Amino acid sequence: MNTNTIKAIAFDAYGTLFDVHSVIEVCDELFPGQGTRLSQLWRTKQLEYSWLRALMGRYVDFRQITEEALIFACRQLDLPLDEAYRKRLMEEYLMLKLYPEVSDVLPRLTAWKRTIFSNGSLDFLLPLVKHTELEQHLDDVISVDDAKIYKPHPAAYTRVLEVLQVKREEVVFVSSNAWDAAGAKSFGFHVAWLNRTGQTFDELGQPPDFIIHNLGELLPILQKQQ
Repeated sequence: MNTNTIKAIAFDAYGTLFDVHSVIEVCDELFPGQGTRLSQLWRTKQLEYSWLRALMGRYVDFRQITEEALIFACRQLDLPLDEAYRKRLMEEYLMLKLYPEVSDVLPRLTAWKRTIFSNGSLDFLLPLVKHTELEQHLDDVISVDDAKIYKPHPAAYTRVLEVLQVKREEVVFVSSNAWDAAGAKSFGFHVAWLNRTGQTFDELGQPPDFIIHNLGELLPILQKQQ
């Protein structure tokens, strides 16, 4: 990969820049001892619902998917989710924590357009970006919502090309989600898989170009490729 041809770096949001499991603290506050189980099941069903709705052709936005996943997770774990608790937990998705290195790394990537590209809808993403003060380090925030299809469907990744007016080979996509990294690679992006926790990459025949363990490793790799 010659980074002289790279014009944009697109970052997945959830699990890549923002820690979805930072909700555990509030989950534990509301349901003592159940925070980790609830957070994990909530995230699992959130992903499953996005994939299943894409396959069924029954799109709803990410806020609805997230809420439906929360309702299921609480029912599955036999946790009493009243209206106040539901609202409190949903609001936590607007206040997720950044991974520690994000605020240091993004300002160093000014040689390229920097954008979030997420399954999240803008009503979820923009308050989160503002809350974490990332707006000054991003050139755009792109959602699949306009395409009405979730990643890893190819039509979702097309939104990056449409919004940024770039070609596939001019984009480096960064995601901690192996399924998303594989989808982006299949689409034709250059891909860096952010493997913070020593996971095994999915056997989908679309390996990433690079494996990094934190975002701080991205800039040296891009510079080395020039």
